[in-house]
Amino acid sequence: MSLTVRPIVGRRAKITALGTYVPPDVLTNKDLEKMVETNDQWIVERTGIRERHVLAKGLGLSDICVEAAKKCLAARGGINGPMPASELEVIIVGTVTPDMMFPSTACLVQDKLGAKGAWGFDVSAGCSGFVFALQTGVKLVESGAHKKVMVIGADANSRMVDYTDRSTCVLFGDGGGAVLIEPAEEGEVGFIDFIHEIDGSGGVSLNLKGGGSLNPPTHETVDRKMHYIYQDGPAVYKFAVRKMAEATTNLLERNAVTGAELGCFIPHQANKRIITATADRLGMAPERVIINIEKYGNTSAGTIPLAMETAVEEGKLKKGDLVLLAAAGAGFTVGAALLRWEI
Repeated sequence: MSLTVRPIVGRRAKITALGTYVPPDVLTNKDLEKMVETNDQWIVERTGIRERHVLAKGLGLSDICVEAAKKCLAARGGINGPMPASELEVIIVGTVTPDMMFPSTACLVQDKLGAKGAWGFDVSAGCSGFVFALQTGVKLVESGAHKKVMVIGADANSRMVDYTDRSTCVLFGDGGGAVLIEPAEEGEVGFIDFIHEIDGSGGVSLNLKGGGSLNPPTHETVDRKMHYIYQDGPAVYKFAVRKMAEATTNLLERNAVTGAELGCFIPHQANKRIITATADRLGMAPERVIINIEKYGNTSAGTIPLAMETAVEEGKLKKGDLVLLAAAGAGFTVGAALLRWEI
């Protein structure tokens, strides 16, 4: 395969470490049968999900992020132990379930990790949060501004799910992952290209209406269940299938890469049918499409790093492989990235 790498002004960037975390508490389909009118067969057939992890009371999204970050630092370390958090220069968190409106989750993570001197911020892009945050971190490294950027994608969806609404409560779980972005060595490729897009007209189809400046918390907003996820399932499904296929196809075409040349395809884990529909459009062999939704459900911004770990554990993601990432989410948002795995 001859890969024409698009030129980059400055240096190239790569992923040097990965760490993930899911809370220990598990909510199975059988558990949901006791909570809402649904059943295991119905959930599995329509979504591919069998169980999901749920964050315990008294903890916040930042706790998931910190555990994932610690594992990432440990993976980047050596015989002398984990890489010190003090070496981090930037922390970027992709999430729509922050501990609170402010300060940002990145601030909370920086403090809990002891990453003295780092700056950072949150990225709100729904289920595309990780790929949006990832590319932001990549550009900070490619520009020469920073050498060590931690990018975290995580969500605690159980905090905004109505467990009396069977159309949404069966879908979502909690968890996330962190990657470290650093300059690539001479001869390494790392990140190659990306395509991102937003379509704000889709905001009516997937949102959480309460809690912001338009609808601040009141007894009325709580009674009207405005602090729970609202989703128009058919509209979201149609957008995700169409735009994930469009973004990934365009990205591969402009880099002269075919689906057959990819080591693996790591998509956002929203719904098994969406994943397989996108993979079919790319001409990807099923064994090279990473699917772990049965274990975690939709963890929003957390799905891609969790799927990265699954790909590594299953031997489907190896050093030198070309990897395609793709996600679609609330906003609407869509993102795709092409990279060479250099770990």
